Amino acid sequence: MHQVNRYFLELSYHGGNYHGWQTQPNAITVQQKIDEALSIYFKSKIETLGCGRTDTGVHATQFFAHFDCSIIDLENQELKFLRSINSLLPYDIAVHHIYPVAPDAHARFDATFRSYQYHIHFNKNPFKTHTSWLVKESLDIKAMNIAAAYLLEYEDFGAFCKSNADNFTNNCLVSRAEWEVTADGIIFHITANRFLRNMVRAIVGTLTDIGRGKFSPDYMREVIESKNRSAAGASVPACGLFLTEVNYPYIMRAVEEEK
Repeated sequence: MHQVNRYFLELSYHGGNYHGWQTQPNAITVQQKIDEALSIYFKSKIETLGCGRTDTGVHATQFFAHFDCSIIDLENQELKFLRSINSLLPYDIAVHHIYPVAPDAHARFDATFRSYQYHIHFNKNPFKTHTSWLVKESLDIKAMNIAAAYLLEYEDFGAFCKSNADNFTNNCLVSRAEWEVTADGIIFHITANRFLRNMVRAIVGTLTDIGRGKFSPDYMREVIESKNRSAAGASVPACGLFLTEVNYPYIMRAVEEEK
């Protein structure tokens, strides 16, 4: 019987052509494409488990998934493996690294924090159509940042959770929430130990309502304390959302050792 090892894949993808990460019976997903490529490479069925579920149209500049297979000689074959897998994948999905991990390492449960960005631009730009949300009116960035800072004071984010989601808890520890002004738009940065379904897009929808002057920054407190999804703003389009960082202490140690 062949020995089986567990590996982490680090990948990125443009989500525009996919119905999110997770495999679905009647839709094309990123996980489906990854599993198909790995199964062809190893000539046996391979199933991955991802670090989370991104929704339809959401992108990831860093995403992790784990899978089990026979031992890979990474010391001599890593570059060949990466080239082979990438040649089997569509142009909008790329695998960047593979890491050997402990047999019980888990891409979803072992992550200590995740970071997202939401991109907004204010002038029509054909190169941002599928990676940023076009907002035609001006926004009060100062008010939005005041409101965003309140997120760090709370743990229950049920007000921003997709209805009928099956969460065991709505508690999340947010460690960063702020807007950055760029040359051609703004970017919302948010980091937490975990996220609820649709949470970031609902938060951005609420913050942009505040930025438009519909509410004062203190309205964010009212929304959070209500624990009611109907009190929060509408979910903003998926095109502007990126998963940008997923942290695992043992992966960070492996990267440092390679330097």
